[in-house]
Amino acid sequence: MADSTPLKVTLYTYFRSSCSARLRIALNLKSIPYTPIAVNLLKGEQSSPENITLNPSGTVPTLIVEHPSKGPVTITQSLAALEYLEEISPASSHTLLPPASDPEARAVVRTLAHIMSCDVQPVTNLRILKRVAPFGVDRAAWSKDLIEDGFRAYEAIAVKSAGLFSVGDSITMADVCLLPAVWGAERAGVKVEDFPTIYRVAQQLEEEDAVRRAHWRTQPDTPEEFRLSSS
Repeated sequence: MADSTPLKVTLYTYFRSSCSARLRIALNLKSIPYTPIAVNLLKGEQSSPENITLNPSGTVPTLIVEHPSKGPVTITQSLAALEYLEEISPASSHTLLPPASDPEARAVVRTLAHIMSCDVQPVTNLRILKRVAPFGVDRAAWSKDLIEDGFRAYEAIAVKSAGLFSVGDSITMADVCLLPAVWGAERAGVKVEDFPTIYRVAQQLEEEDAVRRAHWRTQPDTPEEFRLSSS
């Protein structure tokens, strides 16, 4: 674990990006201040020379961590960034993984995180939806079916591991990946309540301040028509 020396953290993000939301939630949980820089995916800013220089994949998020004693670290994959934050955070911060003494629980957390991050998100993101549209694919039906497939797999595992959250009673990396996927699922017309464990855990997560501050409808780049009412 790292010492308590403050870090300068920058997050290149997009309000609707589920991958970006994972890091927003994690940073908030760990009480790590960060500077958000918006990259508008609908305007193609992810493909700009400036963003490609930072993130050769032409995506978001990009996490940049500047340490007092070494050069900046740039991470362009959200799961790698979550693991990195876990490794550099002081022991007193919120942990995203169960203790090392419980490798089985850690494996369950990582399995659930990968279902959302590897099975669901890549095949339902904007880049893929644009690629399949010319083949006459119904983008909404495509997303809904693939999200439901992933949710069924997540539910089957989480029903055995869940307490208040997906694995036990503490928010883990699994939850950090789950909730942004739930937000996307709702926009895709998925009936999340058909997955009782996911639905219950998501409702519990929505009550967390760290989550509220990371919500896609509360970001600096969230268009006014999508913003949550302050009333």
